[in-house]
Formats: sequence, structure tokens, C-alpha cells
Amino acid sequence: MAALVRLVHPAPALAVVSLSAALAAILSVEAGASPFTGRVLLVTLSVLGSQIVTGATNDWADRERDAIAQPSKPIPAGEVAPSTALGVAGVGLLLQVGASLPLGTPAFLLGLVAVASAIAYDLWLSRTPASFVPYLVSFAALPLWIATGVGVPLERVAPAAAMVGPFAVAAHLANTLKDFDGDAAVRSRNLAQRLGRTRASALALALGLGVGIAAGIGLGVSGRLGLPSLLLGAVGLLAVVQGIGSAHRLWAGMLVAAVSWTAAWALATG
Repeated sequence: MAALVRLVHPAPALAVVSLSAALAAILSVEAGASPFTGRVLLVTLSVLGSQIVTGATNDWADRERDAIAQPSKPIPAGEVAPSTALGVAGVGLLLQVGASLPLGTPAFLLGLVAVASAIAYDLWLSRTPASFVPYLVSFAALPLWIATGVGVPLERVAPAAAMVGPFAVAAHLANTLKDFDGDAAVRSRNLAQRLGRTRASALALALGLGVGIAAGIGLGVSGRLGLPSLLLGAVGLLAVVQGIGSAHRLWAGMLVAAVSWTAAWALATG
């Protein structure tokens, strides 16, 4: 069971699911409903399914590379069979589809776009200079997916989808930086490898902090930056800053910032 949990990359999965649940609940309340409606639950379950698909497919696709660079991962360590990983991915896809269908066609299709982008990353793009593209697509689709799932007009979250691009690149760089040596060993050509460790780290920090600061300034100038949003924004900034000098801490900080800033933005713009 522990190996199966590790197979689906629990830290980023928990961050994305928490982010989605928080945004769905906030949007639901702002629309005059409860934060615990069936639609909020279904949105959260569908995002959970997408994360299971993404994590399990990633480990299956990278099993031969992981045998060289990360032999302790579940498949190369012999704790999970490749066929089992595909089975877990299939269960995740069934969960996503089953939870998305009752939410309507727009939510269903946006969920498929997000998971298809992630699978393209796992199977191909993660090893190319275009490795950041699926992050752009999936991160941009996520708030739209959640809004349609909860029943909120897309224009409510359109600014968030537009702003997410720089942060998506920052998150991708942080994720690949923590595996930099392993990727170099298997001659990966992802964006971080092409930039080099120093430039990739500097760019990840600049983009991550830049998004947080720019959003805070924009909300402050418009008079919508209340105390809860200000505190959540500060938490996100501190989370990114503490990652200076450590790839693993930077990645963890990006996950915390994503959740904090999403909640801060939703509260400030409601």
C-alpha cells in the first residue's frame, strides 16, 4: 500500500487536490451555496482521479530511466509491477470520468484536456525542451475546470487562468530541479537541463515571486486586498523564499504557494 501511495506522487497530488477543493468551496460560497455541496465533492474527486492518472503514468513511462537515476522508486525497486501501475492509472481515469460526467459537458471536457496534457508530459514532453508546455495547459485549465464544475461562469476565473502561465513554468522548473542530477544521468533534454541548474533556479524563483508580488500589488491597487488574502499571500511568498538554495525546499514551497495564492485570489475577488 505504501508503494502504491508513492506511485501517485502524493505531495504534488495532495497540493493540487487541496488547491482545487479550496477554490471549489470558495467559489461555491460566493455563488450562494454551501462549501460542501455535491458538486464541490465531485470536482474534488475528479481532480483526485486526474492526479492518480498522472502520477502512475509518469512512473510507468519513466521506469527504465528511474532504474538508472532513481532505483528506489516503486517500479524499479520491484515493489509495484508495471502492469499494476497501468491498472492504478486506469482506476484514476475511471474516477475522473465518473466524477466529471455529472458536472456537465464543459467540466468533463476541460478535465480531459488537463489530464491529456499531463499524460503527454509523462509519455513524451518531459524529456524535451518543451517540457513546460503541459504545465501551462494543465494549470490554465484547472481553474476553468473547477469553475464549470461548481457552476460558476468562466469569466469569474478567467483572470486566474491568464495569470497562471508564469507560475506554471516556475513550478515545472522547481519540479525538475529536484531531479536535476538524475535527469542529467539519463540525458534528458528538459527545460531545466537546457538552461542549466543556476539559470533554471534563478528563473523559477523570479517567476514564482514575481507572480505573487504582481498579484498582490494588483489587488492592493484595486482595493480588494483584505487581511485574509494579505496573510495568505505572505505565506506563499515566504514559502517560495525559503526554497533559495535547495531544490527540494523550492519545490515544496511552490506547492504551498499555489494553494495559498489560489485561496487568497479567490477571497479577494469574490
